[in-house]
Amino acid sequence: MPADPERKHTVGRRKEAVCRLYLSPGSGKWHVNGRTLGDYFPRATLVSAIQQPFTVTDTLGRYDVRAKVEGGGLSGQAGALRLAASRALVQVDEGYRRKLRDLGLLTRDAR
Repeated sequence: MPADPERKHTVGRRKEAVCRLYLSPGSGKWHVNGRTLGDYFPRATLVSAIQQPFTVTDTLGRYDVRAKVEGGGLSGQAGALRLAASRALVQVDEGYRRKLRDLGLLTRDAR
């Protein structure tokens, strides 16, 4: 079966956490390890940090996100997810690169 050209796949890492993210056009649904974003990340600060690439590019609610995160703690996983989402948005539209780069959302934080 050929891959869907509309669906983007990226990987993000932070500390020991690794995120594999699949982005496709949709209505803004989030599935992280089979759970919703709010269920998997209980702190509102983590949720807003994860959604930052979408708010910066005015694409919040336009894409469905399916992600598998593993390793590290919740903060590291949130950082990995944010990096993967930023990379996926750049694949969608290269014009987003400047906005995301200026805010440091395309830089891997290996601390």
